[in-house]
Amino acid sequence: MTDPLDLSLLRSFVAVIDCGSLQLAAARVGRSQSAVSMQIKRLEDDVGRPLFQREGRSLRPNPAGQDLLLHARRLLRLSDEAMASLRQPEASGVVRVGVPEDYAARLLTPTLARFGQDFPLAELEVTFQSSPALLRQLETGRLDLALVTREPHHPFVVLRREQLVWAASPDHGAWLRDPLPVALFEAGDIARRFAVEALQAADRSYRVVSSTDSLQGLVALAQAGLAVIGLVESSLPTGLVRLGEADGLPPMPGLDVSLVASPGEPAPLARHLRDFLAQELRETRPS
Repeated sequence: MTDPLDLSLLRSFVAVIDCGSLQLAAARVGRSQSAVSMQIKRLEDDVGRPLFQREGRSLRPNPAGQDLLLHARRLLRLSDEAMASLRQPEASGVVRVGVPEDYAARLLTPTLARFGQDFPLAELEVTFQSSPALLRQLETGRLDLALVTREPHHPFVVLRREQLVWAASPDHGAWLRDPLPVALFEAGDIARRFAVEALQAADRSYRVVSSTDSLQGLVALAQAGLAVIGLVESSLPTGLVRLGEADGLPPMPGLDVSLVASPGEPAPLARHLRDFLAQELRETRPS
């Protein structure tokens, strides 16, 4: 009978692959770089073959390492789930969270990935809609939590501020046209209102060529040179450039982002996620 694989060795092994270096992996697993190096050597001795190929200062798994990686992730996930079921039996079940599409990639996606690692028994259902639509779903109990843009009259606690900017394709010069062709989020969205108010205050003539609830739809129009769009700077995609006063476009304000829970006492898992998101987003809040 073969000896079982050591889970602590597997955890460092996965960290090295995910991070691409011993130094970064050591920081992730809370060990020294030399300790992680020794763990990898022990694991290679246990399985009887090398698992990595070195490319400069980076480490890449060889075919044997890639094969072991699939098993290692599965074993670690099962171990984490077993421990979670014993230590945090209340942290299991489904929690429903909503987020506007333009905040999803930078703010919520990496944070939810970390939450899933800490709470492996949690099942997340994520809804992407505008802030007004998410608030309505909270009120009717169809969501447990939502990350929303705060309206000025709402007493929500502000977690961070995201800057609203103009953007367009640098190859088409849509911002040089008069009236200015703009594509905006649907009526009722606060980013749309701020964009329109900024143009009106600057006495800049404009025409709305599209209204949509889809960030990808806005980006597609801008990339095609059909419109200038307003979006949070953190969601500015490759292929578009930020525009400002030097380009004849007025400045826009920042958007306050809040985390809002549905009315009533949250379930234990929803409370865990609420506290986790609040801490994570505050810690990464820009100065």
